[in-house]
Amino acid sequence: MTFLLLGLAALVVVLLSISGFTRANPAVLARQIKLAGGALALAAAAVLLLRGAAGPASLLGMLGAWLLGWGGGVIGPSGPTRKSPGQSSEVRTEYLAMELDHDSGAMSGRVLKGMFAGRDLESLKPAEVALLWQDCRMADPQSAQLLEAYLDRIHPTWREDVQRGEREMRGGDGRMTPDEAYDILGLSPGATEEDVRRSHRELMLKLHPDRGGSTYLAAQVNEAKDVLLDRL
Repeated sequence: MTFLLLGLAALVVVLLSISGFTRANPAVLARQIKLAGGALALAAAAVLLLRGAAGPASLLGMLGAWLLGWGGGVIGPSGPTRKSPGQSSEVRTEYLAMELDHDSGAMSGRVLKGMFAGRDLESLKPAEVALLWQDCRMADPQSAQLLEAYLDRIHPTWREDVQRGEREMRGGDGRMTPDEAYDILGLSPGATEEDVRRSHRELMLKLHPDRGGSTYLAAQVNEAKDVLLDRL
């Protein structure tokens, strides 16, 4: 079933592209590529839905519906729901709330849980996004998949960047470097011992289990504190 859906989507892409080039009409070609992209996004959404990844499936479904000119509606039992201009759709998981603008197709997100709760994804530093992704992978895979879909759209090379950043930020022994520790604690070089302890205390309060805490993030915050205090 999965291979059939992907095969059909690929066939649509090829046929529409060939047809567009033979007509040599840029406007027609652009529209056909958009329609083919919509069909492929819907096919991918169907595959994810069959695998139980409802969050990413909804996001791709809304993107496909928007590309096909259906107003970016949510896929429901009776098919895509038509939306009027100026509206948006939202997909929520335990950690994230993602929104798709129907007119532009632009995506935005807000963190609902953990140490970054209440912040927009766009406001997070690369190191913070990496922490959020790692945390979601351990605590809520559905949120991790949704974050990956968002990053794939706005920054296709994010996986390579994360790997490169980890190699650069970590020393040869795998220990957290001071630069990474400053980022985690939200401090700048030159911070005092009091600054380090205060930031650590505030972050650990946010990571309490009753407030949606995370064992992974708590370990990172503790290591960041130790790294910086060793330097003072």
